[in-house]
Amino acid sequence: MTSTFEYETWLIETGDIIIRKEAQNGAASLTSYEKLIYCVWVADYGMRNAGDLRTASELYPPFQSEACTLARDLSLQYTLDTFSMSENELCSQYFDRFEGVCNELKNA
Repeated sequence: MTSTFEYETWLIETGDIIIRKEAQNGAASLTSYEKLIYCVWVADYGMRNAGDLRTASELYPPFQSEACTLARDLSLQYTLDTFSMSENELCSQYFDRFEGVCNELKNA
C-alpha cells in the first residue's frame, strides 16, 4: 500500500514535470489529465503551506471548478466528489481524502 508520504512525493514530482512542460510549451500542450494533476497540486500546495485553500485560489483561481470539470470528463468519481465539496468542506476533509484522490489519479 502506498503511504501518504509516497503520494506527496509523487504529486510534487509530477506537478513539477507538468509545470515545466507548461513553461516550455504553453498551457495548450497539457492534457486534461495533466491539468487535473496541476489543480490537485495547487490545492495541495495551499493546504500544506498555508493550511487552507486561500493560497491555492491566489495561485490558480479556477483550480477547484476546473478540477471538477476535468475529473468529470475523465470519469474520476472520487476526485470529482472531493473537489465538488464546498471550500470549507474541502479544507476540512482534504487530508482525509488526499490518498484516495492520488490513488485514483495514479491509476487513471
